[in-house]
Amino acid sequence: MKRTTKILVALVVLLVVARLLLPYFVLRYVNKTLADMGDYTGHVEDIDIQLIRGAYQIDDLRIRKVNGKIKEPFLYMPKTDLSVEWKSLFKGKLVSEVEAYEPELNFAFSDDEASNQTGAEVDWTEYLTKLLPININRFSVVNGKVNLTSLVTQPRADLSLQNLQAEIRNIRNVEDQGKKLPSPVVASGDVPGYGGTMNFSANMNLLKQMPDFDYNMRFTDLQLVKINPLARAYANIDFERGTMSLFSEMAMLDGKLNGYLKPLTKEMKIFKLNEHEGRSIGKFFTELVAQAGTAVLKNQKKDQVATRIPLNGTIDEVETAIWPTLFGVLRNAYIEAFRGEFDNNITLQDALKDVKADFKARQTERKEERKEKRADRKAERKAKREARKKEREK
Repeated sequence: MKRTTKILVALVVLLVVARLLLPYFVLRYVNKTLADMGDYTGHVEDIDIQLIRGAYQIDDLRIRKVNGKIKEPFLYMPKTDLSVEWKSLFKGKLVSEVEAYEPELNFAFSDDEASNQTGAEVDWTEYLTKLLPININRFSVVNGKVNLTSLVTQPRADLSLQNLQAEIRNIRNVEDQGKKLPSPVVASGDVPGYGGTMNFSANMNLLKQMPDFDYNMRFTDLQLVKINPLARAYANIDFERGTMSLFSEMAMLDGKLNGYLKPLTKEMKIFKLNEHEGRSIGKFFTELVAQAGTAVLKNQKKDQVATRIPLNGTIDEVETAIWPTLFGVLRNAYIEAFRGEFDNNITLQDALKDVKADFKARQTERKEERKEKRADRKAERKAKREARKKEREK
C-alpha cells in the first residue's frame, strides 16, 4: 500500500472516530453548562451531530427549578434542531436557526417562592450563547404548549395555549437592515380551557435590550361560561351563554407604548329567571341589573356589547382613559357597531409621538432647572456685592 493511500485511510479512520466521539463530548459539555443555572438546572438525554449540514439535535431537554414545588419542568423540549442558516451564509453572514418540536413551557405564579416558576431569575441568553455560540437568526416552534398556572390566584384561574405554531425571522437583522422593525413574528394557538383561538403577528427590533415592536393580537370566540369562577368572585354573576373576542394593537418605541384593547361580546346572557340552585337574593338582583344594563348598552342589530380601551404610557406604567372607554360602549350601542377586526390605526409613529413628547418635556424641565440655577447664581452674586459694599462703608 502506498504511503499516500495509508495517510488517506488514516485520516478517514480518524474522522470516523472523531465523529463517533464528538456527540459524547458535546453532551458532556451541554449538561455541564445546564447543570448550574442558579435557581434552575437542566439536563439533556442525547445529542446527535450532523456535520454535513452543520447541525446538531438535542433530545429530551428538561429545565426545572431547584427546590421548587412544581412537578412540571419549567421547560421541556423533546427535540430541538440547531443548524447553520445556509441562505444567510451565502450572503456572507454566519448565523444559525433553531427549530423546537413540541416544546412545553410551564409558568406558575405564586407569592410562595418555591411555588413560583417564571424563569425571571436567569439570564437565558447567556446560557443559549454557550450552547450555540453562533447568533440565532431564526427561531420556530412546532406544536408547542404554554401553561400559565395560577394566572389569577383567588379564585385560581389557569391559561393554556396549545398547538402553538410560532416563528421569528431575521433576529440578527441579516436582511432589511434599513428597517426600524426588521424581525417579523407570527404565532397562533388554541385556548382549550376557555374555547377559542389566539393569533399574533408583529414586527420587532430584537437587537435592543428593551425591544421595539408593533403587534396585532386577537383572541376569538372565548366562551363566557368558562370564566364563571372569576365572574362569581369579582362581579357576583354567572354567564349563561355568549362568546367574547379580544382585539389589540400595540406599538412600543424606547419603552413608550401606545395602543388599545377592543373586547367584544356576542349573544351574552347573564340573568336566568328559573335559576334557583345556589343563587342568593343579592346575586339575583345583581344579575338582573347586569342583564338590564346589557340590554341598554348592547347593539341590538349585532347582539353585541363592545368598546375600545385606549392604552398608553411606559412598559412599567400603562394608563387607560375612562371617558373614551365609556363613549366606546355608547358608540357601539347607538351609533355604529364595532367590527370584529383590527382598527389598523396604530403604528410605530404613535409610540414615537410619546417619545418626542417625553423628550420635549425633559428639555423643558432642563431649561427650567437651568433658569432656576442662573437665578440662584445671580441672587448669590448680588448678595456678595451688597456684603462687600457694607464692608467698605464700615
